[in-house]
Amino acid sequence: MSTVDTLFRNARLVDGRTVDIAVCDGRIISIASHSQSPVAAREALDLTGRLVLPGLVDGHIHLDKGFVGDDWKSHRPCTAGFSVRERVKFEKEALAGARPIAVRAAALIDLCVAHGTTQMRSHVDIDLQVGLRNLEQVMAARDAHRNKVSVQIVAFPQSGIVTSPGVAGLLDEAVRAGADLVGGLDPAGYDADIDGHLDVIFGIADRRGVGIDIHLHDGGLLGIFEIENIARRTKALGLGGKVTISHAYALGEVPRDAVQRTAQLLAEAGVAILTNAPGAHAFPPVLLLRDAGVNVFAGNDNIRDSWWPYGDGDLLERAMIVGYRSGFNTDADLAAALNMVTTNAAQALGLRDYGVAKGAAADFVVLDAQHAQEAVVARPRPRDVYKNGRLVAHGSTIVTGAR
Repeated sequence: MSTVDTLFRNARLVDGRTVDIAVCDGRIISIASHSQSPVAAREALDLTGRLVLPGLVDGHIHLDKGFVGDDWKSHRPCTAGFSVRERVKFEKEALAGARPIAVRAAALIDLCVAHGTTQMRSHVDIDLQVGLRNLEQVMAARDAHRNKVSVQIVAFPQSGIVTSPGVAGLLDEAVRAGADLVGGLDPAGYDADIDGHLDVIFGIADRRGVGIDIHLHDGGLLGIFEIENIARRTKALGLGGKVTISHAYALGEVPRDAVQRTAQLLAEAGVAILTNAPGAHAFPPVLLLRDAGVNVFAGNDNIRDSWWPYGDGDLLERAMIVGYRSGFNTDADLAAALNMVTTNAAQALGLRDYGVAKGAAADFVVLDAQHAQEAVVARPRPRDVYKNGRLVAHGSTIVTGAR
């Protein structure tokens, strides 16, 4: 009889089975019915039939922007309709008087982890004003909280590339300093130079062997043109599975036949689409893209920052919002919404040891729900969160000393 660190008894899986989950050295070594799991354990926990979900994956967040952990900052509307440039200006003014990133990022991480997030991808501003300071501070926060959450970092040119000479070099330097991906922002709408912007991003990705995650708010046929350009470049460089287009509003703004044509290109190239179904914006048609073979996943994006005042870091809430705005009603649709913050997001982030499965990292969330559908529509709390088999949040509260 083998001995394991922890045996989680009476765990309900999303397929309806009730099983025992054996964990050793931070990994799941077996999943079996109680009668088939003759193991000795240093610790045994009875989950009493509560649902076990894989750790939630936030595919898009900004750890350097939020005001969680700081004083309340009232939202400042744009003066003449939404403008990315004006929002960036307002953001810089607000952040100039904010508490240090170390404080705010720690508070935002704890908020997300308490709700079940065990993996996240954070975009970090890289520009001429901040240089690599934000990157250094978010990397420090990532390392300080690595026992609670795993963080990928995107070097994000929030103030443009072509219109900000010197940023291209900073992005390359950021990747050499430890950023996991290179980002971009509206090659047409912000930089007014599609090829120049994308040449920099894809050049760094190809040269440094990293992935790409580009913010694309540009709408209509212009946005579709950019999306198809990104797909072709991805395919030409063999970067399939390593490129994400975040937001891609244009896919929700053009006729269905145009989306279907673009979806085919995205699927063939292996480009993923991230959406958080934001506010009053159009957003990509999730099921149409999925049925075409495109990986569509979700994330919280901005949480209580200069872009909008909303958000509590709960990815089940985000799955519900995506499902609600998409008209998801059937059991299959609701399961698809959950997949967007679990398996789909894990695939987009390239996580190879993910899931409630033998051999995977023991990252999971335990909550009172009968099935995946109830988890999405009811978002039950409290929740217990485990990272590498260790309890990091109990009753939706961070465990003291879980760092």
